[in-house]
Amino acid sequence: MTTLDGLAQGLEVALQPSVLIYSLLGAVLGTLVGVLPGIGAMAAITLLLPITYYISSQAALVMLAAVYYGAQYGGAVASILLRLPGTPQSAVTTLDGYPMAQQGRAGVALFTAMISSFAGSMLGIVMLVVLAGWLGQLATSFGAAEYTAMMVMGLVAASTIGEGRPAKSLAMVVLGLILGCVGTDVNSGAQRFTFGQVQLMDGINLVALAMGLFGLAEVIGNIRKAERDGPPPRVSLRQLVPARDDVRRLFAPITRGTLLGGFFGALPGTGSTISSFLSYAMERRVARRPERFGKGAIEGIAGPEAANNSASITAFVPTLTLGIPGDPIMALMLGALVIHGIQPGPMMLEANPGMFWGLVVSFGIGNLFLLVLNLPLIGIWVAMLRIPFRWLYPAIIVFVCLGVYSVRGSTFDIVMVAGIGAIGYALSVAAFSPALLLLGFVLGPLIETNLRRAMLISRGDPMIFLERPVACGFVIATLALLALPLVGMIRARRAARA
Repeated sequence: MTTLDGLAQGLEVALQPSVLIYSLLGAVLGTLVGVLPGIGAMAAITLLLPITYYISSQAALVMLAAVYYGAQYGGAVASILLRLPGTPQSAVTTLDGYPMAQQGRAGVALFTAMISSFAGSMLGIVMLVVLAGWLGQLATSFGAAEYTAMMVMGLVAASTIGEGRPAKSLAMVVLGLILGCVGTDVNSGAQRFTFGQVQLMDGINLVALAMGLFGLAEVIGNIRKAERDGPPPRVSLRQLVPARDDVRRLFAPITRGTLLGGFFGALPGTGSTISSFLSYAMERRVARRPERFGKGAIEGIAGPEAANNSASITAFVPTLTLGIPGDPIMALMLGALVIHGIQPGPMMLEANPGMFWGLVVSFGIGNLFLLVLNLPLIGIWVAMLRIPFRWLYPAIIVFVCLGVYSVRGSTFDIVMVAGIGAIGYALSVAAFSPALLLLGFVLGPLIETNLRRAMLISRGDPMIFLERPVACGFVIATLALLALPLVGMIRARRAARA
Protein backbone atom coordinates (compact mmCIF):
# COMPACT_ATOMS: atom_id res chain seq x y z
CA MET A 1 0.00 0.00 0.00
CA THR A 2 1.38 3.41 -1.03
CA THR A 3 1.24 6.47 1.19
CA LEU A 4 -1.51 8.04 -0.93
CA ASP A 5 -3.60 4.86 -0.72
CA GLY A 6 -3.11 4.82 3.05
CA LEU A 7 -4.13 8.46 3.41
CA ALA A 8 -7.24 7.82 1.29
CA GLN A 9 -8.18 4.89 3.52
CA GLY A 10 -7.46 6.96 6.62
CA LEU A 11 -9.66 9.77 5.33
CA GLU A 12 -12.51 7.30 4.92
CA VAL A 13 -12.09 6.14 8.52
CA ALA A 14 -11.59 9.60 10.04
CA LEU A 15 -14.67 11.08 8.33
CA GLN A 16 -17.04 8.59 9.93
CA PRO A 17 -19.61 10.57 11.98
CA SER A 18 -18.82 8.79 15.25
CA VAL A 19 -15.08 9.31 14.81
CA LEU A 20 -15.59 13.00 14.00
CA ILE A 21 -17.74 13.49 17.10
CA TYR A 22 -15.18 11.88 19.40
CA SER A 23 -12.37 13.84 17.73
CA LEU A 24 -14.23 17.09 18.42
CA LEU A 25 -15.00 15.98 21.99
CA GLY A 26 -11.37 15.11 22.64
CA ALA A 27 -10.17 18.43 21.21
CA VAL A 28 -12.53 20.43 23.43
CA LEU A 29 -11.72 18.39 26.55
CA GLY A 30 -8.00 18.60 25.83
CA THR A 31 -8.15 22.37 25.53
CA LEU A 32 -10.18 22.58 28.74
CA VAL A 33 -7.74 20.52 30.82
CA GLY A 34 -4.85 22.44 29.29
CA VAL A 35 -6.42 25.75 30.27
CA LEU A 36 -7.09 24.72 33.87
CA PRO A 37 -3.78 24.56 35.77
CA GLY A 38 -3.16 21.45 37.82
CA ILE A 39 -4.98 18.85 35.71
CA GLY A 40 -2.97 18.19 32.55
CA ALA A 41 -3.27 15.78 29.64
CA MET A 42 -2.01 12.79 31.63
CA ALA A 43 -4.77 13.06 34.24
CA ALA A 44 -7.41 13.70 31.56
CA ILE A 45 -6.41 10.66 29.50
CA THR A 46 -6.41 8.42 32.56
CA LEU A 47 -9.91 9.66 33.44
CA LEU A 48 -11.15 8.94 29.92
CA LEU A 49 -9.42 5.56 29.56
CA PRO A 50 -12.29 3.57 31.17
CA ILE A 51 -14.76 5.14 28.73
CA THR A 52 -12.84 3.66 25.80
CA TYR A 53 -14.03 0.18 26.82
CA TYR A 54 -17.52 1.06 25.58
CA ILE A 55 -16.75 2.69 22.21
CA SER A 56 -14.98 1.50 19.07
CA SER A 57 -11.21 1.29 19.10
CA GLN A 58 -10.89 3.84 16.30
CA ALA A 59 -13.04 6.44 18.06
CA ALA A 60 -11.31 5.76 21.39
CA LEU A 61 -7.79 6.33 20.09
CA VAL A 62 -8.80 9.39 18.08
CA MET A 63 -10.40 10.92 21.20
CA LEU A 64 -7.41 10.21 23.46
CA ALA A 65 -4.99 11.60 20.87
CA ALA A 66 -7.13 14.74 20.49
CA VAL A 67 -7.02 15.25 24.26
CA TYR A 68 -3.22 15.02 24.12
CA TYR A 69 -2.54 17.59 21.42
CA GLY A 70 -5.55 19.69 22.48
CA ALA A 71 -3.93 20.16 25.89
CA GLN A 72 -0.89 21.65 24.14
CA TYR A 73 -3.16 24.39 22.76
CA GLY A 74 -4.92 25.11 26.04
CA GLY A 75 -1.79 25.09 28.16
CA ALA A 76 -0.65 28.38 26.63
CA VAL A 77 -3.76 30.26 27.81
CA ALA A 78 -3.05 30.02 31.53
CA SER A 79 0.67 30.50 30.91
CA ILE A 80 0.10 33.81 29.12
CA LEU A 81 -2.70 35.22 31.26
CA LEU A 82 -1.77 33.98 34.75
CA ARG A 83 1.86 32.83 34.53
CA LEU A 84 0.59 29.38 35.59
CA PRO A 85 1.53 26.71 33.03
CA GLY A 86 -1.47 24.55 32.20
CA THR A 87 0.91 21.81 31.02
CA PRO A 88 4.64 21.23 31.62
CA GLN A 89 5.30 21.86 27.92
CA SER A 90 3.85 25.38 28.14
CA ALA A 91 6.03 26.44 31.09
CA VAL A 92 8.51 28.16 28.79
CA THR A 93 5.65 30.17 27.21
CA THR A 94 5.28 32.09 30.47
CA LEU A 95 8.70 33.69 29.99
CA ASP A 96 7.52 36.01 27.21
CA GLY A 97 3.76 35.38 27.11
CA TYR A 98 3.05 36.84 30.55
CA PRO A 99 5.14 40.01 29.94
CA MET A 100 3.19 40.55 26.71
CA ALA A 101 -0.06 40.24 28.68
CA GLN A 102 1.27 42.77 31.20
CA GLN A 103 1.95 45.14 28.30
CA GLY A 104 -1.68 44.89 27.12
CA ARG A 105 -0.85 42.49 24.26
CA ALA A 106 -2.43 39.33 25.69
CA GLY A 107 -4.57 38.89 22.56
CA VAL A 108 -1.56 38.96 20.23
CA ALA A 109 0.27 36.49 22.49
CA LEU A 110 -2.71 34.12 22.47
CA PHE A 111 -3.04 34.39 18.67
CA THR A 112 0.67 33.65 18.29
CA ALA A 113 0.39 30.58 20.50
CA MET A 114 -2.64 29.27 18.59
CA ILE A 115 -1.31 29.80 15.08
CA SER A 116 2.16 28.45 16.02
CA SER A 117 0.59 25.37 17.57
CA PHE A 118 -1.49 24.77 14.45
CA ALA A 119 1.46 25.20 12.08
CA GLY A 120 3.71 23.00 14.21
CA SER A 121 1.07 20.26 14.37
CA MET A 122 0.37 20.24 10.63
CA LEU A 123 4.04 20.13 9.71
CA GLY A 124 4.52 17.45 12.38
CA ILE A 125 1.86 15.35 10.62
CA VAL A 126 3.88 15.54 7.40
CA MET A 127 6.97 14.37 9.29
CA LEU A 128 4.93 11.58 10.89
CA VAL A 129 3.80 10.28 7.49
CA VAL A 130 7.36 10.32 6.12
CA LEU A 131 9.04 8.78 9.18
CA ALA A 132 6.35 6.19 9.89
CA GLY A 133 6.65 4.51 6.50
CA TRP A 134 10.44 4.45 6.67
CA LEU A 135 10.59 3.13 10.22
CA GLY A 136 7.87 0.59 9.48
CA GLN A 137 9.92 -0.88 6.63
CA LEU A 138 13.08 -0.89 8.74
CA ALA A 139 11.41 -2.50 11.74
CA THR A 140 10.07 -5.48 9.78
CA SER A 141 13.58 -6.97 9.95
CA PHE A 142 13.65 -6.77 13.77
CA GLY A 143 13.62 -9.91 15.87
CA ALA A 144 13.14 -10.57 19.58
CA ALA A 145 16.74 -9.62 20.41
CA GLU A 146 16.45 -6.29 18.60
CA TYR A 147 13.16 -5.48 20.28
CA THR A 148 14.53 -6.27 23.74
CA ALA A 149 17.66 -4.18 23.24
CA MET A 150 15.67 -1.31 21.73
CA MET A 151 13.13 -1.22 24.59
CA VAL A 152 15.89 -1.26 27.19
CA MET A 153 17.60 1.59 25.36
CA GLY A 154 14.33 3.54 25.36
CA LEU A 155 13.94 3.13 29.12
CA VAL A 156 17.55 4.15 29.77
CA ALA A 157 17.19 7.13 27.43
CA ALA A 158 14.03 8.25 29.21
CA SER A 159 15.75 8.09 32.58
CA THR A 160 19.08 9.70 31.64
CA ILE A 161 17.98 12.41 29.18
CA GLY A 162 16.21 15.46 30.54
CA GLU A 163 15.70 16.94 33.95
CA GLY A 164 16.30 15.31 37.30
CA ARG A 165 19.01 13.06 38.68
CA PRO A 166 19.68 9.95 36.56
CA ALA A 167 19.93 7.70 39.64
CA LYS A 168 16.42 8.67 40.79
CA SER A 169 15.08 8.26 37.27
CA LEU A 170 16.59 4.80 36.90
CA ALA A 171 15.15 3.84 40.29
CA MET A 172 11.66 4.78 39.06
CA VAL A 173 12.12 2.76 35.87
CA VAL A 174 13.22 -0.30 37.86
CA LEU A 175 10.26 0.07 40.22
CA GLY A 176 7.95 0.20 37.19
CA LEU A 177 9.54 -2.96 35.82
CA ILE A 178 8.97 -4.71 39.15
CA LEU A 179 5.32 -3.63 39.27
CA GLY A 180 4.92 -4.94 35.74
CA CYS A 181 5.88 -8.41 37.02
CA VAL A 182 2.99 -8.52 39.50
CA GLY A 183 0.43 -11.19 38.65
CA THR A 184 0.41 -14.67 37.14
CA ASP A 185 3.35 -15.70 34.98
CA VAL A 186 2.00 -16.58 31.54
CA ASN A 187 4.56 -19.33 30.90
CA SER A 188 4.75 -21.11 34.25
CA GLY A 189 1.45 -20.11 35.88
CA ALA A 190 3.29 -19.08 39.06
CA GLN A 191 2.02 -16.11 41.05
CA ARG A 192 4.51 -13.28 41.45
CA PHE A 193 4.33 -10.53 44.09
CA THR A 194 0.61 -11.12 44.71
CA PHE A 195 1.03 -11.73 48.49
CA GLY A 196 -2.01 -13.97 48.46
CA GLN A 197 -4.35 -11.31 47.08
CA VAL A 198 -6.70 -12.78 44.50
CA GLN A 199 -7.31 -9.31 43.01
CA LEU A 200 -3.63 -9.10 42.03
CA MET A 201 -3.54 -12.37 40.09
CA ASP A 202 -4.25 -10.47 36.86
CA GLY A 203 -1.65 -7.86 37.70
CA ILE A 204 -1.99 -4.22 38.68
CA ASN A 205 -4.67 -2.45 36.70
CA LEU A 206 -3.12 0.08 34.30
CA VAL A 207 -6.05 2.46 34.73
CA ALA A 208 -5.78 2.34 38.53
CA LEU A 209 -2.03 2.93 38.43
CA ALA A 210 -2.28 5.83 35.98
CA MET A 211 -5.19 7.50 37.79
CA GLY A 212 -3.44 7.18 41.13
CA LEU A 213 -0.10 8.53 39.92
CA PHE A 214 -1.41 11.36 37.78
CA GLY A 215 -5.05 11.95 38.68
CA LEU A 216 -5.18 11.73 42.45
CA ALA A 217 -1.54 12.71 43.06
CA GLU A 218 -1.94 15.85 40.92
CA VAL A 219 -5.08 16.83 42.83
CA ILE A 220 -3.33 16.38 46.18
CA GLY A 221 -0.36 18.41 44.97
CA ASN A 222 -2.49 21.30 43.69
CA ILE A 223 -4.96 21.66 46.59
CA ARG A 224 -2.67 24.16 48.29
CA LYS A 225 -2.35 26.10 45.05
CA ALA A 226 -6.12 26.56 44.75
CA GLU A 227 -6.11 30.31 45.31
CA ARG A 228 -4.78 32.32 42.38
CA ASP A 229 -3.32 35.80 42.21
CA GLY A 230 -6.35 37.67 40.95
CA PRO A 231 -8.57 37.11 37.90
CA PRO A 232 -7.07 37.04 34.38
CA PRO A 233 -7.55 40.02 32.04
CA ARG A 234 -10.42 39.99 29.58
CA VAL A 235 -9.54 39.40 25.92
CA SER A 236 -11.72 40.41 22.96
CA LEU A 237 -11.55 39.08 19.40
CA ARG A 238 -10.29 42.44 18.13
CA GLN A 239 -7.26 42.18 20.42
CA LEU A 240 -6.25 38.90 18.76
CA VAL A 241 -5.29 40.61 15.48
CA PRO A 242 -1.49 40.96 15.32
CA ALA A 243 0.42 43.81 13.70
CA ARG A 244 2.22 43.35 10.39
CA ASP A 245 5.62 43.36 12.10
CA ASP A 246 4.44 40.60 14.47
CA VAL A 247 3.35 38.42 11.53
CA ARG A 248 6.67 38.96 9.77
CA ARG A 249 8.59 37.69 12.80
CA LEU A 250 6.58 34.46 13.13
CA PHE A 251 7.65 32.42 10.11
CA ALA A 252 11.28 31.66 10.98
CA PRO A 253 10.68 30.68 14.65
CA ILE A 254 7.74 28.46 13.68
CA THR A 255 9.83 26.68 11.04
CA ARG A 256 12.80 26.16 13.36
CA GLY A 257 10.61 25.08 16.26
CA THR A 258 8.69 22.59 14.11
CA LEU A 259 11.83 20.92 12.78
CA LEU A 260 13.42 20.77 16.23
CA GLY A 261 10.26 19.44 17.90
CA GLY A 262 9.62 16.93 15.13
CA PHE A 263 13.12 15.51 15.53
CA PHE A 264 13.11 15.22 19.31
CA GLY A 265 9.50 14.04 19.46
CA ALA A 266 10.35 11.00 17.35
CA LEU A 267 13.17 10.00 19.73
CA PRO A 268 12.15 7.80 22.70
CA GLY A 269 12.90 9.46 26.01
CA THR A 270 12.89 13.13 25.01
CA GLY A 271 9.35 14.39 24.46
CA SER A 272 7.73 17.76 23.90
CA THR A 273 8.85 19.41 27.16
CA ILE A 274 12.53 19.23 26.26
CA SER A 275 11.70 20.33 22.71
CA SER A 276 10.00 23.53 23.87
CA PHE A 277 12.90 24.54 26.12
CA LEU A 278 15.49 23.76 23.44
CA SER A 279 13.51 25.80 20.94
CA TYR A 280 13.44 28.78 23.29
CA ALA A 281 17.18 28.50 23.84
CA MET A 282 17.77 28.32 20.08
CA GLU A 283 15.58 31.36 19.36
CA ARG A 284 17.43 33.36 21.95
CA ARG A 285 20.76 32.24 20.50
CA VAL A 286 19.96 33.22 16.89
CA ALA A 287 18.17 36.50 17.77
CA ARG A 288 19.84 39.76 16.84
CA ARG A 289 18.63 41.30 20.09
CA PRO A 290 18.54 38.51 22.70
CA GLU A 291 17.93 41.04 25.47
CA ARG A 292 14.27 41.24 24.32
CA PHE A 293 13.62 37.68 25.50
CA GLY A 294 11.92 37.52 28.85
CA LYS A 295 10.38 40.95 28.24
CA GLY A 296 7.74 40.08 25.64
CA ALA A 297 9.52 38.72 22.55
CA ILE A 298 6.99 37.15 20.20
CA GLU A 299 9.62 34.65 18.99
CA GLY A 300 9.77 33.28 22.54
CA ILE A 301 6.16 32.13 22.12
CA ALA A 302 6.13 31.06 18.46
CA GLY A 303 9.16 28.76 18.55
CA PRO A 304 8.38 26.75 21.72
CA GLU A 305 4.67 26.41 20.89
CA ALA A 306 5.46 25.10 17.40
CA ALA A 307 8.09 22.76 18.88
CA ASN A 308 5.91 21.17 21.56
CA ASN A 309 2.98 20.62 19.19
CA SER A 310 5.19 19.16 16.48
CA ALA A 311 6.79 16.88 19.07
CA SER A 312 3.39 15.76 20.36
CA ILE A 313 2.53 14.52 16.84
CA THR A 314 5.83 12.85 15.97
CA ALA A 315 5.87 11.18 19.40
CA PHE A 316 3.42 8.73 17.84
CA VAL A 317 6.15 7.52 15.44
CA PRO A 318 8.00 5.16 17.81
CA THR A 319 4.75 4.24 19.56
CA LEU A 320 2.86 3.11 16.46
CA THR A 321 5.68 1.81 14.26
CA LEU A 322 7.99 0.28 16.89
CA GLY A 323 5.75 -0.26 19.90
CA ILE A 324 8.08 1.93 21.99
CA PRO A 325 6.36 4.83 23.80
CA GLY A 326 8.41 7.99 23.59
CA ASP A 327 6.99 9.52 26.78
CA PRO A 328 4.57 8.58 29.60
CA ILE A 329 1.51 9.82 27.73
CA MET A 330 2.48 7.63 24.79
CA ALA A 331 2.78 4.77 27.29
CA LEU A 332 -0.89 5.32 28.13
CA MET A 333 -1.73 5.38 24.41
CA LEU A 334 0.16 2.11 24.04
CA GLY A 335 -1.88 0.67 26.91
CA ALA A 336 -5.09 1.80 25.21
CA LEU A 337 -4.03 0.05 22.00
CA VAL A 338 -3.32 -3.19 23.87
CA ILE A 339 -6.65 -2.93 25.73
CA HIS A 340 -8.43 -2.87 22.38
CA GLY A 341 -6.49 -5.87 21.10
CA ILE A 342 -4.23 -3.89 18.76
CA GLN A 343 -0.53 -4.70 18.80
CA PRO A 344 1.51 -1.64 17.78
CA GLY A 345 4.74 -2.29 15.96
CA PRO A 346 6.09 -2.81 12.47
CA MET A 347 3.18 -5.04 11.44
CA MET A 348 0.57 -2.45 12.40
CA LEU A 349 0.84 -0.78 9.00
CA GLU A 350 -0.03 -4.10 7.36
CA ALA A 351 -2.40 -5.62 9.94
CA ASN A 352 -4.36 -2.44 10.80
CA PRO A 353 -3.77 0.11 8.02
CA GLY A 354 -7.19 1.67 8.57
CA MET A 355 -6.44 2.25 12.25
CA PHE A 356 -3.00 3.74 11.58
CA TRP A 357 -3.88 6.03 8.69
CA GLY A 358 -7.24 6.95 10.24
CA LEU A 359 -5.39 8.14 13.34
CA VAL A 360 -2.93 10.14 11.22
CA VAL A 361 -5.70 11.85 9.23
CA SER A 362 -7.64 12.55 12.44
CA PHE A 363 -4.65 14.58 13.68
CA GLY A 364 -5.17 17.04 10.85
CA ILE A 365 -8.93 17.17 11.34
CA GLY A 366 -8.57 17.58 15.10
CA ASN A 367 -6.11 20.45 14.72
CA LEU A 368 -8.51 22.17 12.33
CA PHE A 369 -11.21 21.81 14.98
CA LEU A 370 -8.87 23.33 17.54
CA LEU A 371 -7.97 26.31 15.38
CA VAL A 372 -11.58 27.04 14.43
CA LEU A 373 -12.86 26.60 18.00
CA ASN A 374 -10.13 28.15 20.09
CA LEU A 375 -9.89 31.59 18.51
CA PRO A 376 -13.62 32.43 18.90
CA LEU A 377 -13.83 30.71 22.29
CA ILE A 378 -10.95 32.58 23.93
CA GLY A 379 -13.44 34.45 26.10
CA ILE A 380 -14.90 31.18 27.41
CA TRP A 381 -11.47 29.77 28.24
CA VAL A 382 -10.57 32.96 30.08
CA ALA A 383 -13.81 32.69 32.07
CA MET A 384 -12.94 29.07 32.99
CA LEU A 385 -9.79 30.35 34.66
CA ARG A 386 -11.96 32.22 37.15
CA ILE A 387 -13.34 28.97 38.64
CA PRO A 388 -11.63 28.31 42.00
CA PHE A 389 -9.72 25.04 42.05
CA ARG A 390 -11.27 24.15 45.43
CA TRP A 391 -14.54 23.65 43.53
CA LEU A 392 -12.93 21.47 40.89
CA TYR A 393 -10.91 18.89 42.79
CA PRO A 394 -13.83 17.16 44.62
CA ALA A 395 -15.44 16.49 41.23
CA ILE A 396 -12.13 15.19 39.85
CA ILE A 397 -11.79 12.74 42.76
CA VAL A 398 -15.34 11.46 42.18
CA PHE A 399 -14.62 10.93 38.47
CA VAL A 400 -11.41 9.07 39.35
CA CYS A 401 -13.26 6.66 41.64
CA LEU A 402 -16.09 6.11 39.15
CA GLY A 403 -13.65 5.55 36.29
CA VAL A 404 -11.60 2.98 38.18
CA TYR A 405 -14.64 1.14 39.49
CA SER A 406 -16.19 0.92 36.02
CA VAL A 407 -13.26 -1.11 34.66
CA ARG A 408 -13.61 -4.24 36.80
CA GLY A 409 -16.35 -3.34 39.29
CA SER A 410 -13.95 -3.89 42.19
CA THR A 411 -13.75 -1.77 45.32
CA PHE A 412 -10.20 -3.10 45.74
CA ASP A 413 -9.16 -0.94 42.76
CA ILE A 414 -10.52 2.18 44.49
CA VAL A 415 -8.49 1.41 47.61
CA MET A 416 -5.48 0.78 45.36
CA VAL A 417 -5.93 4.16 43.66
CA ALA A 418 -6.00 5.91 47.04
CA GLY A 419 -2.75 4.22 48.08
CA ILE A 420 -1.07 4.81 44.71
CA GLY A 421 -2.17 8.47 44.79
CA ALA A 422 -0.55 9.01 48.18
CA ILE A 423 2.62 7.26 47.01
CA GLY A 424 2.65 9.28 43.77
CA TYR A 425 2.38 12.55 45.71
CA ALA A 426 5.21 11.48 48.03
CA LEU A 427 7.37 10.60 45.01
CA SER A 428 6.74 14.02 43.47
CA VAL A 429 7.64 15.79 46.72
CA ALA A 430 10.86 13.75 46.90
CA ALA A 431 11.74 14.80 43.30
CA PHE A 432 11.14 11.32 41.84
CA SER A 433 9.38 11.05 38.48
CA PRO A 434 6.17 8.96 38.62
CA ALA A 435 5.99 9.23 34.83
CA LEU A 436 9.05 7.01 34.44
CA LEU A 437 7.46 4.45 36.77
CA LEU A 438 4.51 4.21 34.38
CA LEU A 439 6.87 3.91 31.41
CA GLY A 440 8.67 0.97 33.05
CA PHE A 441 5.35 -0.62 34.00
CA VAL A 442 4.07 -0.59 30.42
CA LEU A 443 7.31 -1.72 28.79
CA GLY A 444 8.24 -4.29 31.45
CA PRO A 445 6.00 -7.15 30.23
CA LEU A 446 7.00 -6.47 26.62
CA ILE A 447 10.69 -6.61 27.51
CA GLU A 448 10.18 -9.84 29.47
CA THR A 449 8.29 -11.51 26.60
CA ASN A 450 10.88 -10.60 23.97
CA LEU A 451 13.80 -11.45 26.27
CA ARG A 452 12.41 -14.95 26.86
CA ARG A 453 11.80 -15.36 23.15
CA ALA A 454 15.36 -14.30 22.35
CA MET A 455 16.77 -16.70 24.93
CA LEU A 456 14.71 -19.56 23.49
CA ILE A 457 15.98 -18.81 19.99
CA SER A 458 19.60 -18.72 21.14
CA ARG A 459 19.14 -21.67 23.56
CA GLY A 460 20.13 -19.55 26.53
CA ASP A 461 23.15 -17.85 24.97
CA PRO A 462 23.13 -14.09 25.84
CA MET A 463 25.67 -13.44 23.08
CA ILE A 464 22.73 -13.16 20.69
CA PHE A 465 22.52 -9.48 21.71
CA LEU A 466 26.09 -8.90 20.51
CA GLU A 467 26.15 -11.20 17.49
CA ARG A 468 23.24 -9.49 15.75
CA PRO A 469 24.42 -6.09 14.43
CA VAL A 470 21.26 -4.07 15.14
CA ALA A 471 20.87 -5.46 18.66
CA CYS A 472 24.56 -4.84 19.31
CA GLY A 473 24.12 -1.23 18.21
CA PHE A 474 21.30 -0.74 20.68
CA VAL A 475 23.40 -2.31 23.47
CA ILE A 476 26.31 0.04 22.71
CA ALA A 477 23.95 3.04 22.67
CA THR A 478 22.49 1.97 26.03
CA LEU A 479 25.95 1.70 27.58
CA ALA A 480 26.83 5.13 26.22
CA LEU A 481 23.68 6.63 27.74
CA LEU A 482 24.57 5.10 31.10
CA ALA A 483 28.13 6.42 30.86
CA LEU A 484 27.19 10.02 30.02
CA PRO A 485 25.90 10.92 33.52
CA LEU A 486 29.00 9.36 35.09
CA VAL A 487 31.25 11.45 32.84
CA GLY A 488 29.27 14.56 33.78
CA MET A 489 29.63 13.79 37.49
CA ILE A 490 33.39 13.31 37.17
CA ARG A 491 33.77 16.60 35.29
CA ALA A 492 31.64 18.42 37.86
CA ARG A 493 33.77 17.10 40.73
CA ARG A 494 36.99 18.10 38.96
CA ALA A 495 35.60 21.56 38.33
CA ALA A 496 34.55 21.87 41.98
CA ARG A 497 38.03 20.86 43.16
CA ALA A 498 39.64 23.31 40.77
